[in-house]
Amino acid sequence: MILITGSIVARADTFDALLKEGLAHTRRSRAEPGCIAHDVHVDCENPLRLVFVEKWHDKAAVAAHFKVKGSADFVRAARTLAAAPPVIEIFDTTKVEMA
Repeated sequence: MILITGSIVARADTFDALLKEGLAHTRRSRAEPGCIAHDVHVDCENPLRLVFVEKWHDKAAVAAHFKVKGSADFVRAARTLAAAPPVIEIFDTTKVEMA
């Protein structure tokens, strides 16, 4: 499984627009092949920061996701609404069952 985490800090005057864009992006992404989960959350310690958590079946699904026009459109919009460049990290994971 591939795990992606990302965050974007909005400016006070752009938070509502960034949240709207983020929610539309997550809802669209959930319908893509290989998407296990795609969520956006507001940071409890910085209410202007949106945190994205995504789970994908494999690298091919992530590669396809990044080629979707809607994903590129979201990144462009987010950059214009952000107070700083977005942060993204991609992890190749192995699920561990805890007893």
